[in-house]
Amino acid sequence: MRCIFSIFLGLFACLCIVNPPAWAETQGRYASIVVDADSLEIIHARQIDELRYPASLTKVMTLYLVFDAINRGELKLDEKLITSSTAARTPPVGLGLTRGQSITVEQAIQAVAVRSANDVAVLLAERLAGTEALFAVKMNAKALELGMQSTTFKTASGLPHPDQKTSARDMAKMAMAILNNHRRYYHYLGQKEFTWKGHTKKNTNSLLHWLNGVDGFKTGYTRASGYNLIISAQRDGRRVIAVVLGGASGKSRDQHMKDLVEKGFKTLGVSPVESRPPITVKTMPPPKTKDPVLAVASALQLRGRGGKIVTVSHGIDDIKLPKTGKKWSVQLGAFGSPKNAEEQLVSLLQTGGPEFRGAEKFISPFERYGQTLHRARLTGLSAKNAHVICQKYANLASGCLVIAPGG
Repeated sequence: MRCIFSIFLGLFACLCIVNPPAWAETQGRYASIVVDADSLEIIHARQIDELRYPASLTKVMTLYLVFDAINRGELKLDEKLITSSTAARTPPVGLGLTRGQSITVEQAIQAVAVRSANDVAVLLAERLAGTEALFAVKMNAKALELGMQSTTFKTASGLPHPDQKTSARDMAKMAMAILNNHRRYYHYLGQKEFTWKGHTKKNTNSLLHWLNGVDGFKTGYTRASGYNLIISAQRDGRRVIAVVLGGASGKSRDQHMKDLVEKGFKTLGVSPVESRPPITVKTMPPPKTKDPVLAVASALQLRGRGGKIVTVSHGIDDIKLPKTGKKWSVQLGAFGSPKNAEEQLVSLLQTGGPEFRGAEKFISPFERYGQTLHRARLTGLSAKNAHVICQKYANLASGCLVIAPGG
């Protein structure tokens, strides 16, 4: 089945490669997306802008802010964090931290990435913002900066909150931002095991252990969300990012993700590789306890009718961006001919606001499954203007990618 997705002023043919499993159609919480990480072209999409509960996929944003803090020198990997009573009382799953117990920042990162520890996520949030509610404000500001227009975070862990929502498209953008901006820390999200107090536990993402090419990202589950999963996989120098939201079980979600990844690589012209789950893999049953509903954090944005943002209390001026001169770029899609790419960039430069001042066109060809496409980029931008542009054009089917100097 083939479908067409609008990308800015032009159109891209996009193969809807896998139908959702039967259970997905009746639950009303299914969504999925597969993106070519090289061109940013969407090669599979189902309900990618429908609002869903992120569950523990939220922790990827928590880690993003931790990585930001390490780069700024605000955190060090060997720094010891002391567990607060609030963090210690956080509902499972967690490490079982007790008040006053210490854990290093690096151990905390691994506990969140590998074991999805809720208590540790809260501890990191308190270290960076004082409280989890204030940390949620920082999470939302970063989400806006990354062009995640449909996402509102309320907790650092992903524990249930009625207003904590996202979309499959936004989760793909978040994963891409980790790869582009924090690649040096990406290995934590692909770490297969974590040892704490003499006990070694496997990563909750079972596909890391058996699906060829999968090297990172995160699982999530609550009763409201269903079984969620973000995957990044690389084969033969090609990388895909895939998101599945709303699975009925961990096993069925993983099988559906396998189908998406395999057929995604097939679309990219990568030869298939036999991958079979080991017999010993078991799906843990959902917890029997009722999901807690946490207190409402301070709202970052107010939404009017139709979900449109009518008030934003933290805009781009509140976001601290590095001052590296006008060496930043933005990528606004890939096109079948250099002429089409040129027309798109000219249209932007003619109709855009002051943030485009001084921007220069840059078109670069690349090969994709036997076809030559052309990346459409604007260069010579300041960090702030690059982010402003991607905020404005974040609703493109391919998104808008901010490229740092040298990126």
